[in-house]
Amino acid sequence: MKGFFKGSATALITPFNEKEVNYKVFGQLIEYQIENGTDALIVLGTTGEPSTMTFEEEHLLMDYVVKKVNGRVKVIFGCGSNNTADAVMTAKAAERFGADGLLAVTPYYNKCTQNGLVAYYKAICEAVSLPVIAYNVPGRTGVEIQPATMAKIAQIPNIAGIKDAGGNMSKTMETFRLVRHLCDVYSGEDALNLPILACGGAGVISVLSNIVPKQVKEMCTLAQSGRMEEAIALNDKLLPLANACFVEVNPIPVKEAMNLLGFDAGVPRAPLTKIEDANREKLIAAMQNFGLEIKA
Repeated sequence: MKGFFKGSATALITPFNEKEVNYKVFGQLIEYQIENGTDALIVLGTTGEPSTMTFEEEHLLMDYVVKKVNGRVKVIFGCGSNNTADAVMTAKAAERFGADGLLAVTPYYNKCTQNGLVAYYKAICEAVSLPVIAYNVPGRTGVEIQPATMAKIAQIPNIAGIKDAGGNMSKTMETFRLVRHLCDVYSGEDALNLPILACGGAGVISVLSNIVPKQVKEMCTLAQSGRMEEAIALNDKLLPLANACFVEVNPIPVKEAMNLLGFDAGVPRAPLTKIEDANREKLIAAMQNFGLEIKA
């Protein structure tokens, strides 16, 4: 299927306090995104740290987010797992709580075959009626959706697209060629947002847009309206900040960036740790060079 969403989606961080999700801050983050034009919110994706959350925590968060957003933008919940049964269970819960769609990362650690990937996405899609975006991020999972495999996955009726964070533009182009008429392609790597949009990407699923949602949305609009010189100029400004978001493993830097902007985002859950001092200084420099005010 095509046309599930177009434009910018933010892979939201999850702010934690010492015991649970900090719902007050999560609500502030949601309002910040909506006020700045974000088209969709990705909750419980990699950036949201679901692997450190219990199913009960995930379900409480799903319920909160859908009620808080109240239809103002699309809400997409992460549901991927290295256990297909768990992925299906989370997908069903997301549908029950009122999600608009799902983002399903490839199985990790188990390292299934390409045929296994097709079976995995088929199981998730057959369990729900929601649009499902496949998530290719081999640097995280050790498993890559090959273009020919995505062509098979795209034939599943409620597959809405692929979030491509593979970092290989040659394979991305081949995926475009094979699935363009079947489903959408979304950039999942901020450094490659502009080239993927220029090749026909329907949008971006961005970590960077936690920090600068307005500008990421603007770049999508410029690129998709053919105003490429302006899009390139904005991308040149965004790129150093995007790179600073990955000076340590995601979401360590972006959570600190949100703290620096004045949101009480806290720190990631173990085994992730607080950003190292030297990398924090690099992040601050990138934010200040972009023109952001450091408040913390």
